[in-house]
Amino acid sequence: MDHTLAADLGRLPELLEAVRRAAADSLDGLDARPVVPPPPAQPPRPEPLPEDGAGAEAALTAFRRRWEPRLSASAGSRYLGFVTGGATPAALAGDWLTAVHDQNSNSALDGGGQDLERETTGWLRDLFGLGPAHSGTFVSGATMSNTTGLAIAREWLGERLGVSPAEDGAAALGPVRVLSGAPHSSIAKALSLLGLGRSALVPVPTLPGREAVDPAALDRALADTPGPAVVVANAGTVNTVDFDDLRAVAALKERHDFWLHTDAAFGAFAALSPHHAHLVDGLDASDSVCVDLHKWLNVPYDSAVQFTRRPDLQTRVFRNAAAYLGPLGADPDLVHLTPENSHRLRALAAWFTLRAYGRTGHREIVERDVACARALGAELERDPAFRLLAPVRLNVVLFTLTGEPDPDRLTARLTALREAAAGEVFTTPTVHAGTPALRAAFSNWRTTQADVHRAAEALRGAAAQTAVKGTA
Repeated sequence: MDHTLAADLGRLPELLEAVRRAAADSLDGLDARPVVPPPPAQPPRPEPLPEDGAGAEAALTAFRRRWEPRLSASAGSRYLGFVTGGATPAALAGDWLTAVHDQNSNSALDGGGQDLERETTGWLRDLFGLGPAHSGTFVSGATMSNTTGLAIAREWLGERLGVSPAEDGAAALGPVRVLSGAPHSSIAKALSLLGLGRSALVPVPTLPGREAVDPAALDRALADTPGPAVVVANAGTVNTVDFDDLRAVAALKERHDFWLHTDAAFGAFAALSPHHAHLVDGLDASDSVCVDLHKWLNVPYDSAVQFTRRPDLQTRVFRNAAAYLGPLGADPDLVHLTPENSHRLRALAAWFTLRAYGRTGHREIVERDVACARALGAELERDPAFRLLAPVRLNVVLFTLTGEPDPDRLTARLTALREAAAGEVFTTPTVHAGTPALRAAFSNWRTTQADVHRAAEALRGAAAQTAVKGTA
């Protein structure tokens, strides 16, 4: 054994304690750190690979000196970009133990990890109001969950047409139509990856002033579609957190033949709150469902779950024929259910946080974040510098600056505003109905009303600063 590696092994408890202290220091300082640090004047030059290592403690020291100051405080309470959760204390503990036990939980030959994942997906199915007909598997994120769901849909199309794309290729299907009102960008990416093509995605008109699909327009589009189709419904769009009427969409199956995939990446968490659960009424009617766990479940990246009613088609797509992996069997190993042969025990962090805080604890996070989003929306609405572009339906505030009709100048001012406020609050840019805008998404377990006030003050100050610069 290399002498440095042997030395680290010999003092492993001390090294783990050093990492614990470093982690505690970083988490304790989240509130005081810039949410997104300013970029350095010049990017650091890459260091050469060491010929001889100096050990784990030296690596920790180098990381804290060279890279930690450049990392965002995305685990903290005012990182409102994308839709990013943090890691609850229990999820953090579970993730550390995931690395400690280092399971590739894909095979019944070493089945403890598989059983833990199945228990966890059962808890999640119950949490989101899905029935026993849905089976779930962990994947790396919403993009992979959507891709997996659409891969199963592709095989369902083949079943309807008497072919198997898994065996014969996507070309065996002929032209495919995937209908959706306001699909996430990952849907087109998945169609490209699956050989169906981005052009297979057919936009369907949405309700006036909404991002929710118009069920009557969807009915007409399905009537015009030759043969079976795929419908992608949305339970929480990224800009305005709009929800398709899932019951109305599912009811169209009485007249049309289609696979219903619902992208509920973060909107599924509305089911946790009695005040908002109506938004996902009908989710159980979906043939496949995407939910992203490193959003509102507040487990570390990368973690999502994919549910489907047709695990038989799922194994037809993803089965892996190798003697050392074992047969499919009546209850297929996880290796036969996702694109990944290597599959870390992502479920452990989710198991920990669900076991630690239960339905009640996670409902409180959801409802507190929704209250924070509404409070920020109200603060910005009262300020003449800002204009909301949509009602705050759940956990996202979509806003822009007033008094700037030119889109290019508005984009420049919003960029300057983001950069000026980034030390206190991080938001992400978007465009809604042709208007450049910013999005503040609340999904972190730490966020409180005090953070809302601090974020609003930072945005107001940055808006005033950019207005002065714009008139200079």
